[in-house]
Amino acid sequence: MEKTLDQFSIGETGRVKRVVADGKIKRRLFDMGITPGAEVYMRKKAPLGDPIEITLRGYELTLRKNEAVCVVTEVADK
Repeated sequence: MEKTLDQFSIGETGRVKRVVADGKIKRRLFDMGITPGAEVYMRKKAPLGDPIEITLRGYELTLRKNEAVCVVTEVADK
């Protein structure tokens, strides 16, 4: 099932399929390691859903909701 990162629940794991952003935002996400095939794990969410904290490539990364909505993932089966 496909989801964007902002739709993840805490504890959910998935694999990045694509980044649907343009210009600076896409480049910034790629520079942070959010590339197709990377596994992501949702660690924390702020009460209103912004920002979120994920584990990616062995480190913790905090993203704003407007960045997380650009990352399309394939959710891992439980």
